[in-house]
Amino acid sequence: MIKSAITHPPLLAALAQCGHKTQVLIADGNYACVTHAPKDATVVYLNLAPGTLAAPPILEKLLACINVESATLMACPPDFTNTIEAEYRQLLPAHCPVEHLPREDFYAAVKSDRTLLVIASGEQRRFANLLLTVAPVV
Repeated sequence: MIKSAITHPPLLAALAQCGHKTQVLIADGNYACVTHAPKDATVVYLNLAPGTLAAPPILEKLLACINVESATLMACPPDFTNTIEAEYRQLLPAHCPVEHLPREDFYAAVKSDRTLLVIASGEQRRFANLLLTVAPVV
């Protein structure tokens, strides 16, 4: 048995292929992982049921395995309070910038060739999709 923060074999295999500037998406339960991701991206389904597995624990485990250079969220409407962003910011390194992109720009960023891994979570909160850019190991 491997001794690491993540033991899911397909997830570990996909992370092993990531290098500097590679992108990893933690998708919420509403995200269309098949139609809004690159055709060659590995999709790992961790969405057993609504709310299981939520996005923050996935981020926490990923951060034990990879360094993150930046993070991108889909911009939400002005009248929407995005509660998950504060949780993400608590988990992300203090130096990690968090950018917000309009919906179509976010989809385009995810669909780029740099996105190698899409993780389907059971996160039920809206606008919880988090696109991570992998940093080098220093």
